[in-house]
Formats: sequence, C-alpha cells, structure tokens
Amino acid sequence: MKQIKNRVLSKVFPTFLIMTLLLSTLLNGCGKKADVSSGTTKVTLNEVAHSIFYAPMYVAIEEGYFADEGIELELVTGYGADKTMTALLTGEADIGFMGSEASIYTYLQGAQDYAVNFAQLTQRAGNFLVSRTPIENFSWEQIKGTYVLGGRKGGMPQMVFEYILKMNNISPDTDLTIDTSIDFGSTAAAFSGAREGDAGYADFTVEFEPHATSLESQQKGYIVASLGVDSGYVPYTAFSARKSFIEEHPDVLLAFSRALQKGMDYTAKHSAEEIASVIQPQFPETDINTITTIVSRYQAQDTWKKDLVFTEDSFMLLQNILMEAGELESYVPYADLVDNTFSNQVK
Repeated sequence: MKQIKNRVLSKVFPTFLIMTLLLSTLLNGCGKKADVSSGTTKVTLNEVAHSIFYAPMYVAIEEGYFADEGIELELVTGYGADKTMTALLTGEADIGFMGSEASIYTYLQGAQDYAVNFAQLTQRAGNFLVSRTPIENFSWEQIKGTYVLGGRKGGMPQMVFEYILKMNNISPDTDLTIDTSIDFGSTAAAFSGAREGDAGYADFTVEFEPHATSLESQQKGYIVASLGVDSGYVPYTAFSARKSFIEEHPDVLLAFSRALQKGMDYTAKHSAEEIASVIQPQFPETDINTITTIVSRYQAQDTWKKDLVFTEDSFMLLQNILMEAGELESYVPYADLVDNTFSNQVK
C-alpha cells in the first residue's frame, strides 16, 4: 500500500491542509469502497501503532476470525493518530483504529464525511513511565523538576499523562519539563541513546510496550509506574469509519465487529501464555517470554474491555480529559460521533 505522508492533524491543523482533506474526501465520494470478490470483502484497517497493547485485535487476525467472517483484512500501521485519521478521511483506509480524540478534532474542523466510532477496544492507558535509574516505591512527587520525553501534544498518551500529573497536584507546565517534539515510536531510542547525541538528557520517558520492557531488559530504563493503573478507566482506543462507509457497508462493519468480539472473548478466557503464543507472529522481533510478560501485565490491570460498546459516560470522560488538556473548548454530541449499532449486536 502507498505510504501515507506525514500530515499533522490536531486542533491547530493548518487551514490549507484541512481543505485538502475535505476536498480529497469529496473527490473520493465515500472513499475506497469495500472490494467484494470471490466471496470475500477486502478491508483496509489503519492502526495507530503496532503494539501488544492491542492483543485482542491480533488474536482475531491470527485465529482467523476475520477470515471466518469473509473479510480479507489488510493491516497498515499509521504511526500516530494524525496519520491514521488522514488515511481514513482520504479513503486510504476503510477503518481507523486510534484514540477517539482524533474523531472529535476532525468533527470540530467541519469535515462532512467525518469519522464515527463504532467499537471500543481498550479501557485503560497502555503506556508506562520509565525512569533512567531504578526507583523503589515511586511517587509522582518525584517527577517534579525532571525532564520527561512525552507524547504528541493533543494525543491521548500525552493528555492522560498530564491528567495523572494534575490528579497528583503537579503542573505539567511549571513543575517539570515535558518534551513533546520527538516522533511517535522514537522516544525509546532517544532515551536509550540509540540516536546519536540523545543519551542521558532525559530523566523519564513515557513508553508503550514492547519498548518499556525492552528498555528494562537492556538495563537502560526501569518501569516505575503504569499510566493505565494511575489514570483509572479511560476510553483509550476505538475503531472508527467514515459516516458514508457505515451507511453503505453496515454488513461489513457487523462482520468486522463479530470477528473483533471473538478476539476479545479469547483474551478474556485464556492465559497470558496462550495469548502470547497466538499473537507472536505479529511480533517476530520480540521473544515469547517478553510477549507473555507484557500480556500478563495488561491482563492484571484490566486493560481490555469485555465488549465493544463505547458508552456515553466514557465519551464524556474523554471530553473532560480534552478539556483539562486545553484541547477542547466545547462538548460535541455523543450521538454524532459514536454508533454502537454493531457492538450491541455482537456482545
């Protein structure tokens, strides 16, 4: 598949690029339609990142649940919610998987064929605070006065991090320095010094798996806190599709949701060892013991939902987090941006 160029999508998205997106959407009509042939439907899914955090989805792929539903799935990694949303709105992808804040941003920017969330996967943050040195009995007070590699401004990782800081009466603006300039997926390399000139300049980094565990196994970092545990339940990632795609292909999204729910059911009923064995082909560079450790960690903190329903309470919490982060000035309608038609049918 043609690679998506890096285009920033946030509250401060440049006007000419917004117009490019809107024009592209209009020219594509309803975007790339599902290609139905030989009894299967080709569906392109663009994921925000490729992480063990999303294990139920990979279980559904590896166990053949999508194929059982007649879906030929093409999985593409966007490396950031901005790029995944761009792929979705321009018709490069049929379904997007990312933080739902991106759907709110594009809705407020006036997109006509905007993204609607139809299934929620994770209910806790999946990243961890990694320290350069071991810290026993870490408390958030210890982060004051330090330099931290954070996430993209306006993205869920960074906003949840700031949400936790504020819960602990720590100001993200004045009590520490947070670097949000490093590309998604590059912070671990910057922190460890894999990039020339980067070693030693940050005290902490906020990392997803397997990067957090990898830093720890190399003794280049030490996990001291789980953002998923300390933030509580938050609607972290969800699947979305354009309004037009939902209207024209409800059968595809119902089949997609059935397959995904089977993956959710599998992870709820099986051990970390069994899940790790199933999803290992998705992570050939990571050894099975590391995958098992990570899956076990996510299971222990109740990371994955039992069903795909995106509740109104969860959506309101998401908007409250956006408000706290200064990324949202007014609430948007739940009914416009969430459609539980399919998730309710398959639960």
